[in-house]
Amino acid sequence: MLARQESVFSNPPDRRAMRRFAMKLPASVRVSGIPSAFPTETENVSARGLFFYLERRMNEGSRVEVTMEFPSQVTLAEPLHIRFLARVVRVEPKSSTLTGVAAAIEEYEFLPPEAAEENRGMEPGWNFAG
Repeated sequence: MLARQESVFSNPPDRRAMRRFAMKLPASVRVSGIPSAFPTETENVSARGLFFYLERRMNEGSRVEVTMEFPSQVTLAEPLHIRFLARVVRVEPKSSTLTGVAAAIEEYEFLPPEAAEENRGMEPGWNFAG
């Protein structure tokens, strides 16, 4: 009976399929229908998703465009500029103005450094509606 009670209080296993890496990296987030990007910093990143905070309310299921640079300390080569198209899977209000956003990566593209600096919008082939 004691072993059964202990299992009730043990932590459940982490259900994430991919390992997360705590990485505070600068990023910009575009939300459909809003012309300017929101500056942010990632909290953690995995091969399938990322978590960041925004000074904006978000809804689960929304699509966002996240552009960020992985520095040479991470890539062990030249910095890597990437744009993700992601879907918000979890929202965690932190304060009246700050919202934690967990987003699952659906698509990505590698950007040349000059394109990342321009911070242009999604390519026309990407269906960013939604």
